[in-house]
Amino acid sequence: MNDTQTPFIRIGTPQRGGIIAVADHAGDAVPDEIELGIPAELMEQHIAVDIGTAGIAERLARKHGIAAQIAQVSRLVIDLHRNEGDDALVVTSSDGHTIPGNIGADIERRTALYHRPYHEAFAQMVAEAQPSLILAIHSFTPVMGSTGEQRPWDVGLLYNQDDSAARIAIDAFAAMGFTVGDNEPYSGKQLNATMDRHAEANGIPYLTIEVRQDLIGRKSHQAVWADRIAQVAQEVLAALASRTAE
Repeated sequence: MNDTQTPFIRIGTPQRGGIIAVADHAGDAVPDEIELGIPAELMEQHIAVDIGTAGIAERLARKHGIAAQIAQVSRLVIDLHRNEGDDALVVTSSDGHTIPGNIGADIERRTALYHRPYHEAFAQMVAEAQPSLILAIHSFTPVMGSTGEQRPWDVGLLYNQDDSAARIAIDAFAAMGFTVGDNEPYSGKQLNATMDRHAEANGIPYLTIEVRQDLIGRKSHQAVWADRIAQVAQEVLAALASRTAE
């Protein structure tokens, strides 16, 4: 990747009033001008990329008509799921691993090249589509390497102030037989930057969905989870519409 390339790709055409998706941590690309200084194998782990989310978002777009903006640049280059000025926008360590190339990094340059264009493009997508629901697709590691913390949930739903869609989805995934995290493996009340900005600020219901990475490592598993997510999203839309009609 070179610094003239877009930090994201978009798949599908948004249907006005429908559902759209975004995957902030789906990419593992590092611009040619940046040397992170870490072993190559770390770029395939959760500190660099939300494993499986690119495949899920792409299938949502291609099979289910849910247009998706999918990040290409790694979260180790800049975290697109943080606000400008956040101390963790460009991390110098992650889950016990030092990121030497980020020490003294030109954060403003990375923000201008990757973070702002990404969010400006998604803001435009939201404005044009006027969606009824936004899906934010993420994944999480089963075990934190630095602490040994176990994450037993199959899937989690995160939210900040607006939990209207999340509450419905939590019940829907539980009905499928999954162990569901309610604002787990971390709380959307502390980290919900993309949905705070593009969903809550616009009064749009949303689902921030976290799937455990060992469940979606294979393309076949990603396809199955995309189908499940699409089903739950439609159930959420129907339930929200029913409430509005009452």
